[in-house]
Amino acid sequence: MPEATTPAISDLSPPAHHNCPESGIVELPGTALFRVSGKDPRKFLHGQLTQSLDEVTESQSRRAAACNPKGRAYALMLLADVDGDIVLSLPRSIAGDVTTHLQKFLMLFRGTSMEEISDARVFGIRGDELVAQLSDKAATLAAPGDSLSVPSGKLIRVMPTAEGCPRYEYWQLAPNDALQDDIAQDKLTINESDWRAGNIAAGIPELEPAIASQYVPQMLNWQHLDGIHFKKGCYTGQEVIARMHYLGQLKKSMFRLKLESIDSAPVAGTGILAGDKNVGEVVNSVMFDNGDCEVLAVIKHAALASQPWTLEGSSHSFTPMPLPYTVPEQSNSDD
Repeated sequence: MPEATTPAISDLSPPAHHNCPESGIVELPGTALFRVSGKDPRKFLHGQLTQSLDEVTESQSRRAAACNPKGRAYALMLLADVDGDIVLSLPRSIAGDVTTHLQKFLMLFRGTSMEEISDARVFGIRGDELVAQLSDKAATLAAPGDSLSVPSGKLIRVMPTAEGCPRYEYWQLAPNDALQDDIAQDKLTINESDWRAGNIAAGIPELEPAIASQYVPQMLNWQHLDGIHFKKGCYTGQEVIARMHYLGQLKKSMFRLKLESIDSAPVAGTGILAGDKNVGEVVNSVMFDNGDCEVLAVIKHAALASQPWTLEGSSHSFTPMPLPYTVPEQSNSDD
């Protein structure tokens, strides 16, 4: 896939609040929504994604990866059923390249289309209080992946932070004046960096242009986010992904780490060292207003005994931070 020139995600918004409000809402203009519709939207996506489209229903959303023939993920996305169509979210920084690539396969599915929903808006919501304004059924969203059709869009519960903060995405697919009044009243109490910090604390990676097509999805803990269906039919990259799963060949995975008192957040792809040896790379990062920084990083399991790890080009050492899910491969590794 061609290289993108969009700035790194960590460069796009102010720092996150180190004491983030437990309740808040923010618009996420860096996320685009695409509708796959027509004759065979599920059949088309089934052959391209790591997820079984049978798992995507009106009440269940699912994560998925799109991979190249070597099993490397060039896109990570969230899928939802909207009136029988499939709507998927993508970071705008890679959306153009991803959709251009997928369109090559879409030509084989006459009568099926994939178009950006140009007037859609995506909101991130922290806490349970605000979602009640969107639906009196919001309390039925009990677990990550639970979704609900609401006026003008879709409400999806996503992974909470490791510290236990509930989180949701609201996909507004059509204008909603009443919602705009509610949002204005709530003053958008969090910013995009707060939401990104929540994703890091929830162990949800986002592929940036610098690291697209570098990692098999399991290296990004995607199986622990229900983003890989190991029993579905063939899709691009399946052989590599299945072999890694069934033969236990995963030698690196994703960690959440913290840096204290650093001048700026490292960009995606920055090296992580054990001594003078490179053992991993930064995937995502976020800067806090107190000078601290958190990252998601893919690190070799063989380096677990070689801590502390340091940031390439810096003397700063990382402190391990918890994830909201377990990664048994990290403790079971013999490497």
